[in-house]
Parts: sequence; C-alpha cells; structure tokens
Amino acid sequence: MIRIATRKSPLAKWQAHHVAGLLRAREPGLEVRLHELTTKGDRILEVPLAQVGGKGLFVKEIEDALLAGEAQVAVHSMKDLPAVLAEGLVIGAVPPREDPRDALCSPRWKTLAALPQGARVGTSSLRRAAQLKALRPDLRTEVVRGNVETRLRKAAEGLDAVVLAYAGLRRLGLEAHATQVFAPEEMLPAVAQGALALEARADDAGTLARLAPLDDAATRVRVDAERGLLRRLEGGCQVPIAGHAQVEGGTVTLRALVASVDGVRVIRGERTGPAGAAVAVGEALAEQLLSLGAAEILAAAQAHAVPLAAPRR
Repeated sequence: MIRIATRKSPLAKWQAHHVAGLLRAREPGLEVRLHELTTKGDRILEVPLAQVGGKGLFVKEIEDALLAGEAQVAVHSMKDLPAVLAEGLVIGAVPPREDPRDALCSPRWKTLAALPQGARVGTSSLRRAAQLKALRPDLRTEVVRGNVETRLRKAAEGLDAVVLAYAGLRRLGLEAHATQVFAPEEMLPAVAQGALALEARADDAGTLARLAPLDDAATRVRVDAERGLLRRLEGGCQVPIAGHAQVEGGTVTLRALVASVDGVRVIRGERTGPAGAAVAVGEALAEQLLSLGAAEILAAAQAHAVPLAAPRR
C-alpha cells in the first residue's frame, strides 16, 4: 500500500488522485490511500502569504508526515516548495507539466484592457500584483486567498477580476472561467507553476523506484532551471520573482524577472544553455539579474519584511 500525503483543498486532492491513478496504471491492483492534512497556509487566510512566511507554509506538515513514516509520497504544487528541501527528502518525480500561464477571470469585463480605470483585481501573489501594476498602474490589487472556487466567486460577486493559475482551473475543469490567458510575454509565470512535485524520503528506495517512471525529462529540465534561479535569488513569496523555461532539443531557455512590489521597477533577463546544465543556467541568469539591479530590490524587500517563522527543521 502507498499513502499519499496531501492538503485537503479540492485542487490538492485532485493532484493526489491524479498521481494515485498514474501509480495504479503502472501497478494494477496497487492500494493507494490519501493522507489528508491541513497546513499553516490553509489555516491563515486573512493576510498575504508574504506576511506570514511565504513559501513553506503549504508543505511543512506534509513533509513532517513523510519523515514520520505516516505517508510514503507527498504531492505538492511545485511552486509551493521552498528552493531548498527539508533534510532527508527528495523530489522523486516530476510528471508532465500543465499549462504554466496565468489567467484573468472577469465575468463582466473579460480582458485586462477592458477593465475600467481603477478596477479592483484580486490575487494572492505579489508576482502577479507587480506585473499587473506594471501593465496597468491604475489598477487596485487586493489580496484574495482561499481555494480556486472561493476566488472565482469573489470575481463574480465583488471584484472586477481575479488572476489565477490556468493550470489549477484546467485541472478542476473550470477553464471556462478564464476570460483571458496571459502570454508569458505579458505576465511571466511563477517558478514551476503548473508542475507537480512527488516528494519522498531519500532513504526509501522502494518508493523512489515506484516514482521514477513518472518523471518527465523535459518538465524536470524546465523546473530545474527555474528553481536554480530561485535558489540563487533566495526568493520566496516576499519578492515578486518570475521564471519560465522552455526546452527545445538539447537547449533550455529561461526568461525571468524580479520586480519591486509596486511594479515600478522590473528587472528582466534571458539565458540559454544546455539542458543538461539547467540548474547552472538558472543560477547564471540569477547572477545577471542581480547585477542589473535585482540585488537592490531584494535588499529593500528584506529590510521591510516581517520576521519569518522559525526554521522548518
């Protein structure tokens, strides 16, 4: 039997059931059960993620279950994972990535260009808010937390629009609510958005052998480049950071940005290199961004950041 640790949200459970299906397809008759947990990020919904610790808020309890042997596999949205994993855990597989783009959901106005002056747009992401303000300085962004259905309801009942990950809408069969899907050139996605991380204990050889066939090589290269960038920038949810990699043949191309929270300063860059050195490509682009001014943005954000929670281990 395999136990999969997961959050309780509809999207998290969809992702866990999806992985369970992939495992059963390879081993018919395999018993797979979900081990559902509530994380700190699920409990604190009234304030922005950046004010309560950012990345790691949705994974600690799940990783603790892995380390305690209560589950053999954890299924995460890769973008929720901190750049450095908890000691003793590894990413055993990265299945094929869903569409990583962001989507505007606006039942009344439909597109960003059609939103009226001063329109209210909901998002839980500093990255999205900064890029929205760079595109439309007149917009008022408001923090919207909660599951996908909750955020969609707020777009219909009070706000002029919300911006969500298109991947989540597609996985839940709610893609019809997306009235505009942003090209990466308009709004660069979050690092690893649309990708799943199947995490396991580093010493659990049996589980890692089960997960290995689920790994998608192209997706792994893309997220390695993006997470290499994030690790070097030491970025979480407290600074708007975006990264989007594409693979063609044996080459990976990574585009990224670091922005000030108000969207006034946006430092952009692009780097290409061999797919086999994807992490190094990400790190090199991070160095390029830092030299162009991202270091000052990161330093300013750090100076104004609220203290993070105690270390996860």
